[in-house]
Amino acid sequence: MTDISTAKAWLAEARHPVSFSGAGLSAESGIATFRDPDGVWAEIDPEQMASPHGFSSDPERVVAWYNARRRANEGAKPNPAHLALSSQSHMIHITQNVDGLLEAAGATNVLHLHGTLTRDRCHAGCGYAVAATKTGLYHCPECGGAMRPDVVWFGEMLAGSVVRAAETAAYGADVMLVVGTSAVVYPAAGLIEMAYRSGAKIVVVNQEPLDLGVGVELIGNAGDILPDLFT
Repeated sequence: MTDISTAKAWLAEARHPVSFSGAGLSAESGIATFRDPDGVWAEIDPEQMASPHGFSSDPERVVAWYNARRRANEGAKPNPAHLALSSQSHMIHITQNVDGLLEAAGATNVLHLHGTLTRDRCHAGCGYAVAATKTGLYHCPECGGAMRPDVVWFGEMLAGSVVRAAETAAYGADVMLVVGTSAVVYPAAGLIEMAYRSGAKIVVVNQEPLDLGVGVELIGNAGDILPDLFT
């Protein structure tokens, strides 16, 4: 049996499948990855644009930069890989991506480990959140704190409720489909090990081998491979 046929059989039999995706899932939609030498992150200092310190130092600049990212992403459409994942109504989707393309493809049960650009939240931590705007800096109507993109910045903890839900999904998975991630960013990447140690079969779809030493690896474009996995 080939790796692709093995992966298809595992997924067809799965009762509790989970996907774990990174930036490579959205690269085919034109969303630059963090490590892309020509991407948006290459032009800025992450400490200034993606940290609480940077936001406190110049919140108007940070908000303007993220709003520019949102406008640049407006033309991005879900690619065949997003659509293939969204077709699996019983699958839980754990993603490191903040672009919202899984939901745009129709996916439900999406857990955003690193937050989402589609929403703003109060930086003061009162809990208020709202659909993102593309205006300048504005303030929370509940407590007056500055509103910011609802993404996890360097130096911040992942949202505890999301992490707990992701860990529960990983522990309960019988198959974990790992798509477009380097699997080096922790604690997120530790979910793969959690799933494997709990008995899940691991299927990797990536541009480069991850060499996890478990499951099967399918090397190539996610937009080509994932639709084939579910047919």
